[in-house]
Amino acid sequence: MTENRLTKLAIAIGLSFATTATMASPQQPMSSRSFAMGGTGVAVAHPASAGLSNPAMLAADQHNGADDFGLILPSVNARFADEEETVDQIDDIQANIDRFQEMDRTSDPDEARRIAGDLRRQLNEFDEDTVRADVGLAIAASVPTDESSVGFFSTGNLRATVRGEFDEQDDAFLQQLETADEATLATADLDRDLLSRGRILASAVFEVGVSLARSVELADGNKFQIGFSPKYVQLRTFQYTETVSGFEDDDFDSDDFETTKSGLNFDLGAAYAFGDNNEWTAGAIIKNAIPMDLESAASRPELGEEKRKLKLHPMVTAGIAHKGDFHVLTAELDLTEKEAFGYEDDTQWLAVGAEFDAFNYAQLRAGVRQNLASNENNDGIEERTQLTAGIGLSPFGARLDIGALFSDADTGVAIELGAAF
Repeated sequence: MTENRLTKLAIAIGLSFATTATMASPQQPMSSRSFAMGGTGVAVAHPASAGLSNPAMLAADQHNGADDFGLILPSVNARFADEEETVDQIDDIQANIDRFQEMDRTSDPDEARRIAGDLRRQLNEFDEDTVRADVGLAIAASVPTDESSVGFFSTGNLRATVRGEFDEQDDAFLQQLETADEATLATADLDRDLLSRGRILASAVFEVGVSLARSVELADGNKFQIGFSPKYVQLRTFQYTETVSGFEDDDFDSDDFETTKSGLNFDLGAAYAFGDNNEWTAGAIIKNAIPMDLESAASRPELGEEKRKLKLHPMVTAGIAHKGDFHVLTAELDLTEKEAFGYEDDTQWLAVGAEFDAFNYAQLRAGVRQNLASNENNDGIEERTQLTAGIGLSPFGARLDIGALFSDADTGVAIELGAAF
């Protein structure tokens, strides 16, 4: 049996796009700690991850041993959504195509007709099924002080989707083969005649920037922090469509299907610490204050490709947190809705997270978030409720953070190495 050509297609596109896009995506970057706490961070981020969540937290009070220097090197996370076992469907479809092409159809016409029927059923079930993968990467460093603080960050994630599209002409063609005579079966060529296709759509954002923050102690003993993150941003989109049998990996050139755009942008954050011992923190951030748009390529209009617009518009998130010697509790809400680029829901997250600390040496984390913008009429994978959990180990200033995510659609994992002194 020959190697699955659709699998080769996905691998070739993924490797090519990952190499040129530096593993970036329009999803909001987050640390592994944030990943494990339901995606929260606006009011609880540690200094090293402040550039990812809220630059104002760079100057916020932290527990002893975490407020002189922070390092993330690196933070990696990945998510995978395959509600309809799309990858397995692709394998089974290609296996039946290969079996039909390679068999002697004149000596076993009944088997050839059976395979044609199975293939027609498989392609019908494959229609509009979607598989999605996210991969993220971040590195960061911070030098917080009592008043002014500075940090560096470089972040990115890749989001890619593969979607099946069944052509109605294939339904009629395969239905004819189910009852065809031996001569018709012998001349049938699925590699040539099938028009059903797979579409790969990917979007990316790469960011590199610095964070500057300042803390001011107010007359009542409360503290106010403000942070600013100027950054360089690169957007990328990628769209490639090919018939289930028409792809040959040596003919593939990613430059024909990719668009890019770069520019300067910035994030602006604030935080307010209050309470008898400043145990409460309220935070807010405006991410990507300068709107940026990028249209995708549509180089295969004969296969139904249309231009799509990737929008990196201002996102406003607010949160509140309560911290003690052994715990952190937080909740936050996206005040703006993020429009989907590909086959997925729009998103607007309401999230809560918790961290329980054992003398600064080990942490247990959990969270949940709900997408308020989810709807059943989306053009792909639904994102509704996500549950998260994780652990942290921080002996002698070194850190290892591990997180996991579960939902009806997604399964994810995050791991991070770092240090805090």
